[in-house]
Amino acid sequence: MALSAGAATIHADMTMPDTNSPLRILQVLEPSGGGSGRHFVDLCAGLKARGHAVTAVYSPVRAEERFVGELKALDLRKVIALPMLRAVGPADASAWQALAQVVLAEGPFDIIHGHSSKAGALTRIRLPGPHVPRIYTPHAFRTMDPTLGAKGRLLFGKVESLLGRFFTDRLICVSQSEYEHALTLGIPAELLRVVVNGVGDMPQGNGSAIRGRLGLPDEAIVFGFVGRLSAQKAPERLIAAFTKLAANVPSARLLMVGHGELEQAIRLQLETANLADRVTITADITGAEVMQALDVLVMPSRYEAMSYVMLEAAASGLPIIVTDVGGARNVVTPDENGIIVANNDAPSSLAKAMETLADKAIRARFAGNAAVRRHSFSLEVMVDQTLAVYREVLS
Repeated sequence: MALSAGAATIHADMTMPDTNSPLRILQVLEPSGGGSGRHFVDLCAGLKARGHAVTAVYSPVRAEERFVGELKALDLRKVIALPMLRAVGPADASAWQALAQVVLAEGPFDIIHGHSSKAGALTRIRLPGPHVPRIYTPHAFRTMDPTLGAKGRLLFGKVESLLGRFFTDRLICVSQSEYEHALTLGIPAELLRVVVNGVGDMPQGNGSAIRGRLGLPDEAIVFGFVGRLSAQKAPERLIAAFTKLAANVPSARLLMVGHGELEQAIRLQLETANLADRVTITADITGAEVMQALDVLVMPSRYEAMSYVMLEAAASGLPIIVTDVGGARNVVTPDENGIIVANNDAPSSLAKAMETLADKAIRARFAGNAAVRRHSFSLEVMVDQTLAVYREVLS
């Protein structure tokens, strides 16, 4: 990662820390789960392992139980639950005041790092006083959502541009696609850094046991989906494509790991298609664990920045089918380790890709190519590059 020579402005009254000494870091996240939650836990753990004092603030409103358990198990300096709502509204003022109190009571901090749009906004709107560098990781700008209307795109775009240009010391993009999108919002290139998400070693060897636990035959071709059952992840696209596939490939099964606001609609869609006996929906296993039981990962998302699910699949040596979203071309080389399909709601291209990888010989070739690339995205590199951004603004 190339870092520019420009440094953030530091308030003259602030005592500068030794840039090689342990840092006091405040990490803040609103959507406590999913890919951003995985990133948050991994980053906090990596920073602590390097000797830094990490205080973590998360919102319990949308928190997943597994995320909270993993975060608390890290034994950080402090873990604080502070309610934040996803939607913009009057509650934001209370959340901002509570966060300001955390900064005063638990500080001083050398770095404040906000993750996702809500926490990113609340951490960057600050009180007068000594300047503490603010880092922001969007984990996919809201304006990357192709279903966002023109008014929403204009509003969110202006907010991101304003905060990015005037209230941010560095903005970390997790893929080249997100970096290019940030430039279109008018955020200066000198404030942007690219730090691709990373994953650690993936579990192996328990695929058959996991299939047995979930009622999946060893001989089945298991296509997997991991993520929130939400509009962004577009699970209904996958059901529509699987409906086409199921008629031609009797051994195909679909395993969906996750929960969310679309779960009831998805289950109704399955019942209508008479596929409930060939599709399993569960939230009782982690994405990292379930990769062992899959033959192919399918990601029908409408937008992404850099999906952890895709990286975990790549680190597990799985062939991947993904829509043409952010980060896809960083991980998938078409016709080598996966297939990239058009990002639309028509099920035909997704179903065709799934039918292609239902072929044992083609699937084996893709899996062999994927296995060679298993260690391309390292968790250690992600943490080190994030620290390099912190050191840059403090130097």
